[in-house]
Amino acid sequence: MPVTTQPLGRRERNKQEKLDRITAAATELFAEYGVEDVTTQQIADKADIGTGTLFLYAKTKGELLLLVQNAHYAEALERGQADAETIQDALAAVMAVVRPIVECNRTQIDNGRFYLREMVFGDPTEPHHSAALTIVAQTEEAIAAILDREKLVDAGDAATTARIVSAIMFVSMAASVNAGLDIEALVQDIRTQISLLIPR
Repeated sequence: MPVTTQPLGRRERNKQEKLDRITAAATELFAEYGVEDVTTQQIADKADIGTGTLFLYAKTKGELLLLVQNAHYAEALERGQADAETIQDALAAVMAVVRPIVECNRTQIDNGRFYLREMVFGDPTEPHHSAALTIVAQTEEAIAAILDREKLVDAGDAATTARIVSAIMFVSMAASVNAGLDIEALVQDIRTQISLLIPR
């Protein structure tokens, strides 16, 4: 029996429209000026809402950045997983998952590093933060599935190795010493590190 979805009521439509305006305003301003140089008042003005309304959707700029970036990171992970499915070599398949995430993070380096700090140190009970942590868990599951698929390690070790790979990737993207690296150099650095973990 087909599932029918009920149309959103007026209140829900209004909430979704405001969220869309907030997301669009924050996306544009963060991309143009960087998260550090944008105020919540500027975002509220651009979204044509009051700051009180803005804070109902996100309480801080960090939460706003998570709101904006989570969808991009989820799409990057989805692309990486699709690419990895066609690659037999485990290291190459893992790198197929890693590369689009690095590219997403490097779209605006300061914003990418801010996003990672917020993800690690933010309030895990906040919904946008929780969504970011879910993406991290899904990334680790995708990497573990590759290792398990190639039977390189047992299932428990695959999950642990995937967590280490994820940590290497996120620390490499967040590290101040790597802020000047371009995407290719950063991907190669991550590949060099994780090649020591993945049996060949």
